[in-house]
Amino acid sequence: MNIDAWVWWLIGAVGLGIPLVLTAMPEFGMFAVGAVAAAITAALGGGVVAQVLVFVIVSVALIAVVRPIANRHRDQRPQHRSGIDALKGRSAVVLERVDGTGGRIKLAGEIWSARSLDADISFEPGQQVDVVEIDGATAVVM
Repeated sequence: MNIDAWVWWLIGAVGLGIPLVLTAMPEFGMFAVGAVAAAITAALGGGVVAQVLVFVIVSVALIAVVRPIANRHRDQRPQHRSGIDALKGRSAVVLERVDGTGGRIKLAGEIWSARSLDADISFEPGQQVDVVEIDGATAVVM
């Protein structure tokens, strides 16, 4: 059986696509694109050396260009805050006088125990406060 070189390159591209799907490593996809480019070179009549050069150049170029861009985008994604971290920085309404020893606020639709960040400052019912941190089940406000 005599199979053309471009078919072998396409088989290689599919073979590189399998670990891409299984491991989610984008480098395999970049090598698969290089194999497709080599298959096109083979289909256009390029020699073995040209095919290998196209495979290497396209694969390395994709890794050198696409990977840093993808890493930058991954690092710039806004982090979704949840749980206690999502409450920090939010505003709340004082329900019962809040001072350095305690009090109650309404935060995110729930009633929380609270204390002021500065023990000398107190907040009266109806005032808006900002949550600085959560200490156990107590919101620290200012």
